[in-house]
Amino acid sequence: MAATPVHLKSEHCSLTITRPRDRAVVLTIVGRDVGELGDAPFRELAKDLAQPGSIELFVDARAAQATMDVSASWALWLSEHKTRFEHVSMLTGSRFIQLTAEFVRNFAALGDKMRLYTEAAAFDAALSG
Repeated sequence: MAATPVHLKSEHCSLTITRPRDRAVVLTIVGRDVGELGDAPFRELAKDLAQPGSIELFVDARAAQATMDVSASWALWLSEHKTRFEHVSMLTGSRFIQLTAEFVRNFAALGDKMRLYTEAAAFDAALSG
């Protein structure tokens, strides 16, 4: 996969996708995601899912806000592709994002495959390791 970051921007948020190592993808969301990016993040992640094997998905949402519609879209997408993930690790920055992440985990039936972090140091350790 390409090592060059992919930047997706809308009026209210930006999403950056990086691939720090083979089969690891990091999504960093900053701002209020109200769905303006449409399916662009899913199209970009489809490139990773097209490769053989499972991937580690890390979502850095410490500086993000999201609507329930956006969370529902992610829940559907993750549910459709859950067998392709080694794990989904998400760093939350607010109680609301933590609650929506728990909704996503439950709706997508990810169980222990989705790890929620509230501490940046623990998330960064998981990412490095």
